[in-house]
Amino acid sequence: MTGSEVSPSFRLAYVPGVTPAKWVRIWNERLPDIPLQLVAVPAAEACDVLLGGDADAGFVRLPLPADRTDFSAIPLYTETTVVVIPKDHVAAAVEEVTTEDLADEIVLHPLDDVLGWERLPGRPAIERPATTADAIELVAAGVGVLAVPQSLARLHHRKDLTYRPLTDAPQSRVALSWPEDATTDMVEDFIGIVRGRTVNSSRGRTQPEAKTRSAKAPAKGRAKAQPTGKRPGAGAGAPRKAAAGKSPRGGSGGAKRGKPRRRS
Repeated sequence: MTGSEVSPSFRLAYVPGVTPAKWVRIWNERLPDIPLQLVAVPAAEACDVLLGGDADAGFVRLPLPADRTDFSAIPLYTETTVVVIPKDHVAAAVEEVTTEDLADEIVLHPLDDVLGWERLPGRPAIERPATTADAIELVAAGVGVLAVPQSLARLHHRKDLTYRPLTDAPQSRVALSWPEDATTDMVEDFIGIVRGRTVNSSRGRTQPEAKTRSAKAPAKGRAKAQPTGKRPGAGAGAPRKAAAGKSPRGGSGGAKRGKPRRRS
C-alpha cells in the first residue's frame, strides 16, 4: 500500500486527568471513515508531542510554557483544586480546607505538578516526588498531603484516601491546543465538535446533502397538513352544502318528496 492509499486518521493527545470520551464519541458519529487515535502524554510533554507531529491536537493544561508562542489554544474549563489526605486525617471531618489550614502539614510537591504555585503552603518535604503517582503513595504512607486538580485525585483514587476542596489554591485550566501552522481540516472539524457546533454549522466543514434534505422536509410536511383544493372536515366549522333536491330549510330529516297537497 502506497502512502497516498493510507486512510487518514486524527491523532488526539490528552494529559492525565482529562477524559475525552464525549468528544471522541461525537467524532466517531460524524466522521466514521476517519479513525480517531488517542495519545496519552504527560502534561509536561504535551507541547513537544504536538510540535513533533505525533498528534494533530491535544487537551493540555494551561498556562503553556512561556516559550510556546507558536500554539493556538481554546480554554475549555477550570478545575477545582483539592487536597488529598488519609481518610482518618482531621481535615476529613470538614467540607473544605484553606491553605492556612495546611500550615503545619508537609505538603508534597511532585516534579510533574500542574498548579504552578508561587508559594507552596505548609512545610516542604525533604525531596520532591518524581510524579503525582509517587506523591499519592507517600500520602497513603502518612508522609504528607498533596494538592492537585480534582480529576487527578479521582484518577489516583485509593480506598484509604479522600480529598477536600482547597479553596484558595491555584487552579488548573484545560484547553484544546494545536500548532498554529498545522490547522488542518480535521483540526477544524474537532474544534467544531468541542465548541458544540452542529453538523450543519456554517463554520468548519459541513455536509451539504444533509442540509438540503433538512431544508425541504418542513415544506413537505406543511403541504400534507393543509392540502389545497379539499373541503375542510365537518369539525372545522365549515357550512354544509344542501343535498341536491332537498330544501336547505328542512328539519333534521329534510322535506319529503312528492306532489304538494291542495288546500280544501
